[in-house]
Parts: sequence; C-alpha cells; structure tokens
Amino acid sequence: MTSHLIQQNIEALSLPGGHYSHVVTANNMSFISGLLPLDKQGKPLADKPVEIQITQVLENLEACLIGIKAKKTDIAQVKVYVTDINEWPIVNKLYAKWIGEHKPARLVAGVKELHFGSKIEIEAVVIKE
Repeated sequence: MTSHLIQQNIEALSLPGGHYSHVVTANNMSFISGLLPLDKQGKPLADKPVEIQITQVLENLEACLIGIKAKKTDIAQVKVYVTDINEWPIVNKLYAKWIGEHKPARLVAGVKELHFGSKIEIEAVVIKE
C-alpha cells in the first residue's frame, strides 16, 4: 500500500514556529504535533494559570480536528506532558469535560520543562475510517 503524506498547517492556528507541520496525514491516520498554549497570534500563555493553558491547548487541538474534518471520537491516542504533576487533577478534569465520553489511549508524563515555559503540551493521533 502506498502512503501519501499530507502536511497541513491549520488556518485557525499561528504558523509553526519551527520546521514542522501542525498535522501530517497518511492514509487514514493523522498525527497532530505537540500543541502548546499559544493563542491564534502565536503568543505564549505561559504566564497564565494552568486552567487557561489547558483550555487554549484544547482549543488548538479542536482547530486541528476541524482542519482535518475529524471528530473528537476519531482521536485514538493522546499524549499529555505537564511540568507540575500536582496540577494534573485540574488538567484531567478540563480534558475529560472537553472530550466527553470518548476515552482514547492516553499517556501522561511529568516533564522538567516545556517550550516558552509552558505548563502543558498535548499531541494526538487521529484515525478516520
């Protein structure tokens, strides 16, 4: 089977700040790059509380889903990186509210630091039939 890679930058998000695409699609799978709490102009929200940061990251993830015409229920895996694991209950609560009943596979990793001093980063794999 031949796989065609489609690299996409999502209009609702600021342009990538490095050498990557927001989403790469091959066959029926899409790989969403790590999303930081950046507003639509690309301004980091690292100085904001974790509630605001996770909300922005989830809005960015939603923009990626819309950009590839996918639904939350198409998400197969999510990887969540947090710099303060003690804030995980807040992040988990807001994530659960955002995603609803759907429960994709998930990794949660406490990390020392993230770009721009962010508290959270999320990446995802989407599979569409």
